[in-house]
Amino acid sequence: MTQPPQPGDPASEPDSLEDAAREFETHRGALLGAAYRVLGSMSTAEDVVQEAWLRWSAADRSAVREPRGYLVRTVTRLALNELRTRQRRREEYLGPWLPEPVSDLPATDASAEVAESVSLAMLVVLESLSPLERAAFILREVFGEDFDDIATTLDRTPAAVRQLVHRAREHVAARSPRNTVDPTTHRKVAERVLAAMQGGSVEELLALLSPDVVLTTDGGGKKKAALRPIRTPEKVLRFLLGVLGKQTGPMEFRMLEVNGEPAVGAFTSSGLDTLATMRMDGDAITEIYLVRNPDKLTRVRLPDAR
Repeated sequence: MTQPPQPGDPASEPDSLEDAAREFETHRGALLGAAYRVLGSMSTAEDVVQEAWLRWSAADRSAVREPRGYLVRTVTRLALNELRTRQRRREEYLGPWLPEPVSDLPATDASAEVAESVSLAMLVVLESLSPLERAAFILREVFGEDFDDIATTLDRTPAAVRQLVHRAREHVAARSPRNTVDPTTHRKVAERVLAAMQGGSVEELLALLSPDVVLTTDGGGKKKAALRPIRTPEKVLRFLLGVLGKQTGPMEFRMLEVNGEPAVGAFTSSGLDTLATMRMDGDAITEIYLVRNPDKLTRVRLPDAR
């Protein structure tokens, strides 16, 4: 936990606003990553990080021994408050709510395991946790915070935080694939999906789907989308062909990179129309996330963008 500075301790010496800005920028990537994991929206995460900077610039920084941990906890608390204020909007959202996909993830020193925690599939799982469980899990499992500091951040006892993390771990484990999928296999399956879509091969696409596949679509009331998840390969395929096959003009399919993983983008003359990401168990697709809400596609970098 943060300790008060001792006489003669360098941390007790006042710093300049320039020093504060330099320190803050060092951790900006981690802060954006923390806020994005809690909120599922990069634009809102950026607002939260900006608010954290205002607080950091006005804080008594001489009392802070570990700026990174202090800032991560501050951002998580702010993101949690923002999530609570937006909960009503989520409840009124038309159809399923999926996180906002992003091509350019914040720079971070995260391990491969931590990087996986920002995949769209993991963000969907985190969305199913309670806000407190989500915050506790992110602080503990992603950023390695100790239970006492998390307890202070969430205004809970350490024992309560341990229970939150325990429940979150169990929930995440229950939603995880039985067979681990390495990045090479993930990309190969995505490339097969792309080839099937480009060639219009219904049989090949059907062969890639697990018998218990689930399709979740997010149109935000602005694009056609299913109001509930769709199950079974035949129904999933029927919906995909029904939505993508009824465009007024030609549609082009391209491979994209979002949240550190391959995805398939469907383009019309107006630009990116639909983004499909997949979760797999072995080499079978068990979940498909279809983002069609145009407001959520602005952070996807297009193949020709520089």
